[in-house]
Amino acid sequence: MPESLNREKARRAAAHPDRPGEQCRAEAGSFVPVVDRSRCEGKRDCVEVCPYGVFEVRRMEDSDFAGLSVLGKLKSIVHGRKTAYTPQADQCQACGLCVVACPEKAIRLVAVQRDV
Repeated sequence: MPESLNREKARRAAAHPDRPGEQCRAEAGSFVPVVDRSRCEGKRDCVEVCPYGVFEVRRMEDSDFAGLSVLGKLKSIVHGRKTAYTPQADQCQACGLCVVACPEKAIRLVAVQRDV
């Protein structure tokens, strides 16, 4: 369990009626969280509720910043160019806690398409 886990926030997110996903029962890597960088303000709620250590918040990479709209760039600058990244996305088990905990609604879960 990541030391950054905020148990109280995670409990509130787990009880959220709109929580998507597979309730942490999906095979790791069958879903990935996708972050909308134009919405994310780097508040770290995703880091604090994820039991699998999928997220980190850091300075937005120049290539991601360049892809934002003018309004998105301004918003990013105001928030110190912080955004969530998913370096451990392959550990996601689709519990959906990050989706409901994000105050900007900047995260969604996407099923990974596997070749059969």
